[in-house]
Amino acid sequence: MKKDAPKTIIRKETGGSKDKFWNPRFWDGVTVCAWFKTMALGRFRVSPVRLPMALIITLLTPFNSLCALGQRLFFGRRIRRQKLVSPPIFILGHWRSGTTLLHEYMILDDRFTYPDTYTCFAPSHFLFTHRWLSPFVGLLMPKKRPMDNMAAGLSRPQEDEFALCVLGQPSPYFNILLPNAPPVYKDYLTMRDVPDAKRKRWLDAFERLIKAITVANPKTVILKSPPHTARIRTILERFPDAKFVYIHRNPYVLFPSTYNLWTKLSATHGIQIMKEKGLAEKVLTQFSQMDEAYTADKALLKPGQITEISYDELVADPVGTLERIYSEIGIDGFEEKRALFEEFAASQKDYKKNRFSIAPEIAEQIAVRWKPYLDRYGYEKPSE
Repeated sequence: MKKDAPKTIIRKETGGSKDKFWNPRFWDGVTVCAWFKTMALGRFRVSPVRLPMALIITLLTPFNSLCALGQRLFFGRRIRRQKLVSPPIFILGHWRSGTTLLHEYMILDDRFTYPDTYTCFAPSHFLFTHRWLSPFVGLLMPKKRPMDNMAAGLSRPQEDEFALCVLGQPSPYFNILLPNAPPVYKDYLTMRDVPDAKRKRWLDAFERLIKAITVANPKTVILKSPPHTARIRTILERFPDAKFVYIHRNPYVLFPSTYNLWTKLSATHGIQIMKEKGLAEKVLTQFSQMDEAYTADKALLKPGQITEISYDELVADPVGTLERIYSEIGIDGFEEKRALFEEFAASQKDYKKNRFSIAPEIAEQIAVRWKPYLDRYGYEKPSE
């Protein structure tokens, strides 16, 4: 931990996997063109101790480009012609608000499909390589995520934002790879100021990804990526009938957990050693941007197109909360799946959460800068 980190948060009890040099990285499936375009964002600056990681990724790029060509040859036409079974469902919420837990619950319903971790590692060729390559890659995977005690694995659901990154699409997530670079593609968080032509290219790539996921398993797609929370307006341009489930959580818990998230992800997947300078401000600013965009865009949705839940109610009564979600966005057949949800809920009772405390000056900034969110959902600073 950097010397200035305790001034912001103190990690009292944290879980997560220990990084091993053989663990797969989010960028391992990138093609030659996408990789060098990405490296150029950081002016090809790599911390000396991360040179082996950068070299391994670089050496993998020709293989990925060749496999991507195979996918285009064998599946390109099917992807272009694929129709969605129904409009996608988006799980929204700030990082560390419980989006992954909710995603894990909803994909228990076998009428849905989702991008798994292998898909997001190798989005340009997963249809071509999943069957024969993923078993070998899976042997290298850690059992837990780096930032908490949630299970990890190639078949687990993953954020589609990582797939877009690996495809070379603009995303603020490139700052995970390049944590010391200036903010990368910051306009792509809300996409408010992205020119129409560039936004169309992003949407085209996003739609191709969703179609490819549907080719692999022709069911309704459920997606979970926190940046989509600020992109409802853009998503509706391509998927006007999409449905949304928004989850919120106490901001005094979100802040230190998000700070920890970025440090752990950069430590595991970055080619630079994070200095953490400005990280607290990044967390504070992005939260406000996301909340403002979400609040404005929510007004564009029709009745039955969105529902909101809290993390606390999902943990306290997961089955009842899921029943409400199904009812409010018009998903039938809940009773047929109730037993699956109850079984998974029972398996989560011994889950150990991370514990943090934050500096008083950070708590003061949360109280002021995140006040609209605090007031809207009735959150207060929890007792230590």
